[in-house]
Amino acid sequence: MDKVVASAAEAVADIPDGATLAVGGFGLCGIPSVLIDALLDAGTTDLEAVSNNCGVDDWGLGKLLMEKRLRRMVSSYVGENKEFARQYLSGELEVELTPQGTLAERMRAGGSGIPGFYTITGAGTQVAEGGLPWKYDADGNVEIASPPKETKVFEVKEGADVTVEKEFVLERAIVADFGLVRAWKGDRHGNLVFRDSARNFNPLAAMCGRVTIAEVEELVEPGELDPNDVHTPGVYVARVVALTPEQAADKRIERVTTRPRPTASTQEDN
Repeated sequence: MDKVVASAAEAVADIPDGATLAVGGFGLCGIPSVLIDALLDAGTTDLEAVSNNCGVDDWGLGKLLMEKRLRRMVSSYVGENKEFARQYLSGELEVELTPQGTLAERMRAGGSGIPGFYTITGAGTQVAEGGLPWKYDADGNVEIASPPKETKVFEVKEGADVTVEKEFVLERAIVADFGLVRAWKGDRHGNLVFRDSARNFNPLAAMCGRVTIAEVEELVEPGELDPNDVHTPGVYVARVVALTPEQAADKRIERVTTRPRPTASTQEDN
């Protein structure tokens, strides 16, 4: 089955207002920037995004945020996006902050048909007990707080002869209406290969989206990918968008850090 569509605009055309999106990437690495721009151009709004973070002020999901297209974020990091923090603290955006590993497993579980799982992360804190501010009102009061979560005590082995009881927290899987991901290579059947750290949350976002759309930097024909190299099988992918060389090369660096080149005298001293 050939899953290639002609353009990013065509690929996102049926994403409705109010949809939930699982979006791959980490910081600005491996984000589906072309699909995000297509959503921006389409005017789609009132979206809930599940992603590790929300880009920066002028790139990635930050573009949708600046235009007030996002109503809710499920993420683990506010970080570099000042507008994200401003909207959250001023009551314009609902934010469910989730421990990073827990977020990854919630997405993986959603794609695997597992409705929930227990984790020790967050036990004994507001993550389990509830009360984390999800949304403020305009005066800075908590309008929506996280609910308490079910907990359960399990016996855990610590060493060969020691067993202790520890509390674990029930976390529920995430299933999104659409998944948006970016791959290094992909074929017409939707098999995807991610490169180095750009793999990050992309396979998980692809798994948990009911309809997953992948933008690929290099489109290849079926059979050209070694099956051992495929990170996301085509069964998880509904549509493939082949990027132009210019689109594939258009990548941002979240924070540039440099140091002076060593001089000849420095090298001799070393």
